[in-house]
Amino acid sequence: MVKVGVFGANGRVGKLIIDDLKLTSDISLSSVYVRNNLNFTIDPSVLVTTDIKSFLNGCDIIIDFSLPEACETLLEECLKTPKPLVIGTTGLSAHQLNLLKQASEKMPVLYATNMSLGVALLNKLVYQASAALDGFDIEIVEMHHKHKKDAPSGTALTLGESAARGRGLDLDKVRVSGRDGNIGERSEDEIAVMALRGGDIVGRHTVGFYNDGEFIELNHTATSRNTFSKGAIRAATWLADKKAGLYSISDCLEL
Repeated sequence: MVKVGVFGANGRVGKLIIDDLKLTSDISLSSVYVRNNLNFTIDPSVLVTTDIKSFLNGCDIIIDFSLPEACETLLEECLKTPKPLVIGTTGLSAHQLNLLKQASEKMPVLYATNMSLGVALLNKLVYQASAALDGFDIEIVEMHHKHKKDAPSGTALTLGESAARGRGLDLDKVRVSGRDGNIGERSEDEIAVMALRGGDIVGRHTVGFYNDGEFIELNHTATSRNTFSKGAIRAATWLADKKAGLYSISDCLEL
């Protein structure tokens, strides 16, 4: 039985991971890290602690759905006490991503901005479409609930990277995140990544390929956050016995 530690348990997805772990047979919840108090009750046999070292010692593998600053603390501690890591936290800075890469040299790390099977397949389709549809303009629009803190979403940026890679481009050099005023014509290579926020939208991502006379739009809509929690548990089960390295959700799903 693989023992899982959940980091970020008070978050929307963190709580769902804890609930979904009750339904699994080969992986179980053993420890939970909280900054202050857990805002719901769980099985008293599970270790709930504010001490990160005790948390790490109480599990075989960690699933993280927290905030960038908290994820940074986790990565720093795991560099001292290596554990397999499934990281679903988005909005990571360049420094935090560098820490993640350092950690992957000592332990298996699966990092995904979205844990769903559908989005993993969408990234593959976007790469293929981008490479095949030469001359088509690429625009990405993501929609999320009003409480989401980072924009654009990590998923949208990953989709942008897939599109850029299909054309041999660097997304950082061609990405546009807003248009206003007398900006002139759209450049040939630019890839727009736009964010909308409102209500309780779980997540919707549309990647459009637009040409004169025709266009294609690839869309993924998440209707439940359980898509992400179940995907993270699937990833943890797969990652538990892997060697050190940086893995993606596509590796887990063998896409």
